[in-house]
Amino acid sequence: MVNVMKLSESVSLVKGIGEKTVPKLNKLNIYTIGDLIYDLPRGFMEIHEPITDPEKHIGDIIAVKGTIQRGSVFNIRKGTILTRAVINYSGGSIGIVYFNSPFMAKTLDFTDERVFYGMLSDSRGLSIVQPKIYKIDEYEQMLLRPQPVYGLTKGISNVQMRKYIDNAFKVADIPVEYLNDEELHSFDMPKIDEALFGIHFPNTLSEHSMARRRLVFHEFLTFFLETHYDETYSARPFGHSMIEVADTQRLIEALPFRLTNAQMNAWNEIERDMCSGICMNRMVQGDVGSGKTIIAFLALLLNAANGHQGALMAPTEVLAIQHYEGLKQFVEKYKLPIVPKLLIGSLNTKAKRDVYEAMKTGYANVIIGTHALIQEAVEYSDLTLAITDEQHRFGVKQREKLAEYNDDVHILVMSATPIPRSLAMTMFSGVKLSVINELPADRMPIKNCVVKENSRKAAYKFITDEVAKGHQAYVICPLVEETEGMNLENVIDYASTLKNVLPEGIRIDYLHGKMKAGAKSMIMEEFANHNIDVLVSTTVIEVGINVPNATVMLVENADRFGLATLHQLRGRVGRGDSQSYCIFINTGKSDATAQRLDILNRSNDGFYIAEQDLKMRGPGELQGIRQTGDFGFVLADIYEDTDVLESAKIYADKLFDDDNKKRLEEISEAISEFGLNPVDFKTI
Repeated sequence: MVNVMKLSESVSLVKGIGEKTVPKLNKLNIYTIGDLIYDLPRGFMEIHEPITDPEKHIGDIIAVKGTIQRGSVFNIRKGTILTRAVINYSGGSIGIVYFNSPFMAKTLDFTDERVFYGMLSDSRGLSIVQPKIYKIDEYEQMLLRPQPVYGLTKGISNVQMRKYIDNAFKVADIPVEYLNDEELHSFDMPKIDEALFGIHFPNTLSEHSMARRRLVFHEFLTFFLETHYDETYSARPFGHSMIEVADTQRLIEALPFRLTNAQMNAWNEIERDMCSGICMNRMVQGDVGSGKTIIAFLALLLNAANGHQGALMAPTEVLAIQHYEGLKQFVEKYKLPIVPKLLIGSLNTKAKRDVYEAMKTGYANVIIGTHALIQEAVEYSDLTLAITDEQHRFGVKQREKLAEYNDDVHILVMSATPIPRSLAMTMFSGVKLSVINELPADRMPIKNCVVKENSRKAAYKFITDEVAKGHQAYVICPLVEETEGMNLENVIDYASTLKNVLPEGIRIDYLHGKMKAGAKSMIMEEFANHNIDVLVSTTVIEVGINVPNATVMLVENADRFGLATLHQLRGRVGRGDSQSYCIFINTGKSDATAQRLDILNRSNDGFYIAEQDLKMRGPGELQGIRQTGDFGFVLADIYEDTDVLESAKIYADKLFDDDNKKRLEEISEAISEFGLNPVDFKTI
């Protein structure tokens, strides 16, 4: 194997990828050879030996070996065409069906024995739905080794993607391993180039597990090398005079609600930090809906009343606008000494110029925005407080950039991801933690239920009833679009299905992470303005806007998500004064899965759920889906991979010893050259 091409070179140089294929790969954010190699599998196909007793496997992915008997095409209703055929196998005969694929009638015109692979349903007689068809020898080869499944787009199949990636490995100049043989042996890991190949093309599940372990270590180590900034920042003197002010206490007393004890504790800790003479480096960890935003406003008020400038950075324009409008209402209602300005990318040139001027002169003492807050054109007059909301959506470098605008800046990060304290202390050793583990007294507890697939009809009826009351609903799917070899719901098809099964007047739309930022913002804004009744989405809405009118959250394939993610999703409802509900559809078969999901039935406490998640999570299922990993990791899971997390932390700490400065430089340089940087450090 001769490696000759850099990872940064165009994917068009890979054998088999022609000019018509390149735009399709671009839709998957694959532009370079490195992008292709780092497009890691989303799971593995559930490959089984062909069966002879299909009636015992309804709802499962199965394989049946047989021959086509006959095929027909039917128009079953407007816009829906059904192609149906019968196959004979050693135990009898069984149907196969395809929806809106009339061309399949011709494709099924063969007499040789084949393997038919797909989900078995009994909704239209016993039938395999949308089966893939394989030649006998082809399927036998698939049985011998795990078959990776990738995120795909129209015109690219799994077989093609595997071939493209295999060809890329044959020509790619993969950087060399940066750990030495002794270190690899002590960590019991393969070399990273072997792990990269093994994650795509493992010979056994054990080989896949070892490959994953090495790449997880890489993600964690890279994370710790970046976040060492936190530990060095924590002891810096704060060179400005800052004292406690009456404005904050007056606001607390004037609020129409009482702050919870947890909110008051968090605020007191922040106030002490900001007036201590040392640069604050604190994270407020609060459950969804626990009231972190008012704490951020109090910090901005303390900062402004001391004559300084503060900034609050949100991950989306919609969320930034929401914070800005909320703060503006507080300023007007309570006569606060704050002049807020909004800075987002969609502002026109004149509006941006006006905000830049207000920031530069100091007229604006609170600026709320998105990444626009750290663009080159931005100048602050006296920035002394930088707050990042939904902190796991930002990179460490972005937060450092905010801190660069002044020699001394207080740093406050807000996290809606409750994680056990033991893990938090490992991951954020340089950051002080404030925990808000109480919900405001006026919040009605969400009513939860975990149901099986046969309850979908009842769930749709429930959504219809809630919409009739003037409320809205979310539906969450693990996939964006149909993915070959994975029996999971996808956003695009599910939205289409709902339009057929829900009453005609219900307005349905969908949202997913592959959409452009402007399109996502528009959909979220339309939902917030109640121009959409039911929003079908991936977990991209995990960090979203506050829609108090949304009262139902339906999560499909809930068994494929971690408990922490499901709890985050659930937090999108229950934000108004109406009773809210969360329906988790469990498509798993094991008792362990049912027990795990039952934790969500019994508790709405994110910290309790995180602790239970840590206790119950075993080795990850190969078929699992990571729509968005915890804290932005692609493979690493802070619950499942705690042993690797601790190993990476110990190794990183060792590198930062004074005696290891040269080794630290070598490792840091090697990691930056490697290019496998999936984390994007969306933690703090």
